Amino acid sequence: MLALRLARGAHPLVLTRRLLVAAAAAGVGFLLLCTLGYAVGHPERSSASVLRLLWCVLPLAATVQFAVAVARTDPATRPRPGLSAVGLGPARLTAIAAASTAVACTLGSMVALLFYLHLRGDITGLPFDGAAAELLAADQPIPLAAALTLLAVLPVAAATAAGLALRPRTAPAPAEGAAKPVPSGLPWGVALVAVGLAVETYAGRGGSGSALPLPGRFDGNPAGVLAGWVLTAIGLAMAGPGITHGCGRLLQAVRPGATRLLAGRVLMDESRRIGRPLGVVSAVLSGTLAAAALYDSNTSSDAFGPLTSLGAALILGCTTATLLTAALESKQGRAHTTEALLRIGAPPTVLRTAALMRAGVLLAVFVPLTWAVAELAALPLTG
Repeated sequence: MLALRLARGAHPLVLTRRLLVAAAAAGVGFLLLCTLGYAVGHPERSSASVLRLLWCVLPLAATVQFAVAVARTDPATRPRPGLSAVGLGPARLTAIAAASTAVACTLGSMVALLFYLHLRGDITGLPFDGAAAELLAADQPIPLAAALTLLAVLPVAAATAAGLALRPRTAPAPAEGAAKPVPSGLPWGVALVAVGLAVETYAGRGGSGSALPLPGRFDGNPAGVLAGWVLTAIGLAMAGPGITHGCGRLLQAVRPGATRLLAGRVLMDESRRIGRPLGVVSAVLSGTLAAAALYDSNTSSDAFGPLTSLGAALILGCTTATLLTAALESKQGRAHTTEALLRIGAPPTVLRTAALMRAGVLLAVFVPLTWAVAELAALPLTG
């Protein structure tokens, strides 16, 4: 009840972010229910049903990441003086954040269930002249227990992830004069990207091996190609913090002024917070560009089904929203520093110029990297 009261009295922007989480959860729930409908309508294709269910893991993971990012920026779950005296310590606030995340995801799952049943004609008859009857297996009864179990996966996973991300930590104080730990995932990330591209190239040129079906009609590629895509995406996500840290060092190179020093130091300090979402967005965009190139070279105009498009839109939307939310969290974390700089007479134009420098150097590094990875990933499939 306390989580509901806090949600009702929250700022409109906070409520908007929670509604976006609910909308993403509705999309994931609909994909899971469609996968269940495919399994019910095609009992002889059990292996294909399992693979379609595994493909739903990607939009589910993107939604969980977005839900955790929203929970981290929720002002209602931020420790404040005096809350511990009324029983709202860090542990209780963490529980409230997890409960709020579960409520938003459950709301989205229930909307997905109602929409799915409506399209199947289980509520008011078949809409759209029965256009979705075959896709949703409208002539077969849906097991309610299985549907509710699938819909419960996202709320449980998101609430657990939010609780783990916001749990109270007691970090030891750093040694006097010690420098901060540079992100160490860059070498492993570069190695994974190279391995993923090599696996994809080998599988694409060989053209052999079993094909993995997507939850649509885009199911003609060998399993090795798709495995290479996954390895490349994981490598970019791992390399993101290290690349962001390097961008901060680049800004401070060659006799920097105060503005470049400020911009570079902020990037180095926030490399872990915004670097991983940046790497994930880069991976998603490179995969999207590669898939678009494959679509242009495909003679069939219906290579991508509606469920494939929905899953891709969920992944792209959630990862982008996670990056924007992480940037907002970074801005909130620098609020005290910004106020101190303004109090000592720093012009606001310096802060705005530093923000533009940070955005410019990140775009200058990540845009060519994303394009290069996309071209290399699409080459074995289109050539």
